[in-house]
Amino acid sequence: MNKRTTFSITSLGCPKNTVDSEILKGGLINSGFIYADNPERAEVIIINTCGFIELAREESIDTILDAIMLKKKGNVKKVLVIGCMPQRYGEELRKEFPEVDGIYGVESQGAIVRELSGKNVKLCCVEEIRSIMTPEHYAYLRIAEGCDNTCSFCSIPFMRGKQKSRLIKSIIEESVYLHNKGVKELILIAQDLTRYGTDLPDKITLADMLEELLSLNLFHWVRIMYSNPDFWTTKLNDLFGKYPNLCPYIDIPIQHASDRILELMNRGRSCEEIRHILKSIRSDVPNVALRTSLIVGFPSETEDDFNELLDFVEEVKFERLGVFTYSEEEGTSAEKLENNVPEKEKEQRKDIVMAIQYDISGEFAMSKVGEQLEILVESKDDSGYIGRTVWDAPEIDCFVRVHSEEALEVGEFYKVKIDSVEGLDLVGKVR
Repeated sequence: MNKRTTFSITSLGCPKNTVDSEILKGGLINSGFIYADNPERAEVIIINTCGFIELAREESIDTILDAIMLKKKGNVKKVLVIGCMPQRYGEELRKEFPEVDGIYGVESQGAIVRELSGKNVKLCCVEEIRSIMTPEHYAYLRIAEGCDNTCSFCSIPFMRGKQKSRLIKSIIEESVYLHNKGVKELILIAQDLTRYGTDLPDKITLADMLEELLSLNLFHWVRIMYSNPDFWTTKLNDLFGKYPNLCPYIDIPIQHASDRILELMNRGRSCEEIRHILKSIRSDVPNVALRTSLIVGFPSETEDDFNELLDFVEEVKFERLGVFTYSEEEGTSAEKLENNVPEKEKEQRKDIVMAIQYDISGEFAMSKVGEQLEILVESKDDSGYIGRTVWDAPEIDCFVRVHSEEALEVGEFYKVKIDSVEGLDLVGKVR
């Protein structure tokens, strides 16, 4: 294709996919292609799919169908489908969608750029190739790829392979690059962040890497996501007191709180061990917000199992919490279990958890009324500005409605006096 060809990338699923898309976007721009932020204005549409659960696969398929419709109208010359779904279901996708011009698995950015450009391009996100697709003030940094865990419900190891941790030197180089691009909030991600370094020769730990990164003081906020409780250590707790720029926000998915279900899930910790870890975090990290993810409706989950989970949620009082209903994944060991919780019951259990969580998160929000908080302003609309607290990750948590008599700059931090709560979101004014 010629150098002035326009392309778009639709990135579905998790931030790990976003990073893959950013590397591909930068590689194509460096090769002379022109990025279009709307697929309707692109000659090449690239869809980076998510294959984690059934709902994600359905969204990916709907997006592919939309792209095929645009191609049939004549403006689009090529549709490429990449990422997790082709990694697992490549042949099925080729048969189902003959209109698609290319099917690529994960880590295929270089192959795509070479095919479209005809150049022998080597891509590396540490070099000045990656083109950020998030707002300029925050960015994700992937410190490892793949997963060595064997959770019975999860298909990620089939799609992403074994864990491959990056060297600290590489992480620091990319961090400096992002700092120089104006990023103020760095969000560290991996399939299992806390297992970082266990596959490296020197057995480097997440705490070792964070110590080196945080000591450089490159970012106003550094946020960590996807922390497995199995590998959480008190050394990590200590870092929050030592480095004020490490956000007191810990995303630590526990999945369940019934020992019987945790064993069936092949999770490493018992409920009591998880409770001890969370208590140590609460004790060592003042003002922390804990976020977790849960699965309800796992095969054979009884009312007693579910009630144990509810009791744990009410006991721990996670400030942030999300719930998935169990989705049977092909090839996982849980697939062999009888999926005997009806879908309607799964949804009802999810609603019950979220109703309890709404009250817990509401209490947390109300506790902030009257306080002056540091807010990162994210956007502006007709009624004012939208921002986030240190306890809120972008796109998944709550926000703050910010009023100001003077103009504010998106991507900057401001002191905001919190006056009220709307739903679970805060409302305040710059004073």
